[in-house]
Amino acid sequence: MSRPNIIYIYGDDLGRGMLSCYGQKHFQTPNIDRLAREGLQFTRAYGCIFCAPARASLMTGYHDAHAGRWTFTRGGLYRPMAEGTMTFEHIAELINNTGLQERPDEVFLAQIAQRAGYVTGQIGKLEWGFATTPERIRRHGWDYHYGYYDHQLCHGFYPPFLFENGDIVEISGNTHPDCGNHPGSESPENAAIRHDMTGKVTYSQDLFNDKIVDFLRKNRHNPFFLFHPSQLPHGPISVPEIHPGVKDVPELTGFEKEYASMILRLDDTVGIILDELDALGIANNTIVFFSSDNGHEIYAAQQGRTVKRQSLDGIRYDDITTRHTTEQSGDIFNGNDGMAGLKWTSWEGGTRLPYIARWPGRISPGTTDHMIANYDFMPTLSDLTGEETPDWKDGESFLLTLLGKEQRPHAPVVFSSRLGPALTTADGWKLRHINKTNSFQLYNILDDYREENDLAAEYPDKADQLARQLLRACDGNFAHGNPDMHLAHIHLEETS
Repeated sequence: MSRPNIIYIYGDDLGRGMLSCYGQKHFQTPNIDRLAREGLQFTRAYGCIFCAPARASLMTGYHDAHAGRWTFTRGGLYRPMAEGTMTFEHIAELINNTGLQERPDEVFLAQIAQRAGYVTGQIGKLEWGFATTPERIRRHGWDYHYGYYDHQLCHGFYPPFLFENGDIVEISGNTHPDCGNHPGSESPENAAIRHDMTGKVTYSQDLFNDKIVDFLRKNRHNPFFLFHPSQLPHGPISVPEIHPGVKDVPELTGFEKEYASMILRLDDTVGIILDELDALGIANNTIVFFSSDNGHEIYAAQQGRTVKRQSLDGIRYDDITTRHTTEQSGDIFNGNDGMAGLKWTSWEGGTRLPYIARWPGRISPGTTDHMIANYDFMPTLSDLTGEETPDWKDGESFLLTLLGKEQRPHAPVVFSSRLGPALTTADGWKLRHINKTNSFQLYNILDDYREENDLAAEYPDKADQLARQLLRACDGNFAHGNPDMHLAHIHLEETS
């Protein structure tokens, strides 16, 4: 098998129901739909419950409920630099000396491609935790990097500076130290803040698009692995203008149109990439993956119309006996595609992802219900590049599925949540552990899409069997299935 170029586009907080190829009714995502139409669309793909563990899982090939395999720092560590109260060198030293101290022979995602002779590039949001450094990025195997080093600054879309291969690149006209981070809720006052473009000249996704095109052109004659972790459509809502693709949709409010425009901006980026591959004549030798880090999150919440963590009639969700559904919360987009739950939860709506792969002439168009996980991309990349994945990793290659060949069912997929870990099997059984009550819930998601019927009392043997598997996956302690267990604390003492 010839070794293809590889592009991985990683949406941020993108519920699969926000894409028209997965059922979105209020607007079309034509370029992502093209990927789905010309490639393989997965219906049972799993990520993690929020940004940091998802990126750690993708980069390491581990699920996110182990003891000590990965850590993440808090966000905002680069804010003092943006405000001029700390130096870049001081912040980088703090990060490099805190957090993950991996095994000496640890292998990260980009190193797989790098060892196979690929040029590796990462453009966009940072690929690890909530803060990173040039040293960490190089250790992870990236030859080229352009983007943010701080997750909290990614909540704004007008950065006064970004980083390119470890060097600070100032963005002329962007003057907000917080990158223009907007209030999250809707009100006339907050709308005025969003629409005031003072100090907000260049939108980050436009910067990324230019660097992506430049990377593709420079490496058209080399095998390359390009990773684009976008900020989009993670809120707070921020776009320069409403996208033409949603401008005239009468059933959406202006706030909802702005949120939809963030998704359409990401769709535009997919189109730019596909068009550039065609123009360079390398589309047939390039496999493009499109996915997200976690399930749906609601950013276009408006009083009386949409809410996030409670029902429209005021019932707070505890994510044990009550949970988000589209109908109860008034989500006009149905972003979790009719499933229960949102980001941060172990319900299907919090962890099931859009996942598409296109390789013209090699991947036959269609859909598959083969179950895959975020951490399966590492061994799949290994198979595509002819390298090997270390045998201590968790992931399973799904290359056979991509090529339309028979593949054995996936081992149980494991992921964490704020309430505790969960496990899902290929034949549809799902076990959730609730840490604070040391209790289990059992569902069959093939028969019960919305997870409404807890079967733990009816099938105690099945619940016990899966509980033992989940405990082993958590290295003997269910507490490891709470992401807070992996937070590395860094004390910032600001200095000039």
